[in-house]
Amino acid sequence: MRTACFVDGYNVFYGLVAGTRYKWLNLPALLKHIIRVEQPDTELKAISFFTSGVKPSLASRGNLSKEAQDTYLRALIAQGVTVHYGRHQLEPRCAPRFVNKETPPSRLDQVPIWKLEKKETDVHIAISMYRLAARQAQLPAAERIQQLVLVSADTDLTPALRAIQEDFPDLRLGVILPHREGMKRTLPGSLRNTAHWMRQVVTEEELASNQFPDRVPTQKRPALKPSYW
Repeated sequence: MRTACFVDGYNVFYGLVAGTRYKWLNLPALLKHIIRVEQPDTELKAISFFTSGVKPSLASRGNLSKEAQDTYLRALIAQGVTVHYGRHQLEPRCAPRFVNKETPPSRLDQVPIWKLEKKETDVHIAISMYRLAARQAQLPAAERIQQLVLVSADTDLTPALRAIQEDFPDLRLGVILPHREGMKRTLPGSLRNTAHWMRQVVTEEELASNQFPDRVPTQKRPALKPSYW
């Protein structure tokens, strides 16, 4: 079954590897493994990775964080992953003051904050999935993608999956939740209801066994695993 994956990079980072020693994740290898467990006859033909660039001024390690992200993306690209870039938007806002969990938020007691939002990623994923689905009818049967897999837990993408399900019923849909083993996460039921199958947890063993070598060859200089990863 010829398969294309669409990966929400933000979800993958914070759901699977943030705060762990598994940041140098060989994502293509991990996805091939998971998909073949779920669908043994699968052939992974394409991976699209959607992300936004790190803002050094807000990152815990400043420019080092941006350099680490850039290096990792070069490693992915060297493995045939197509990377799509969105952007971050930082704006001043007001939000209700947090007192404690027992005190409900009040619009009458607000404090100024900086609000950081990722822009264009969700819409880009949705449009890319739908456009790929629409193109398949124009291809010879032997070349058509037969399955789309979303790697995200973002329920904002549910309408896109539902539209693909309704308009292209011959396409199989899968969802891989980037939820690391041992972390308590809410199961996004709306995504589950629009997919033929869902992988709910990625185990620590799977993360550990699907890491890049410290040095990944690229067309230019090699991508070297960041020292603090």
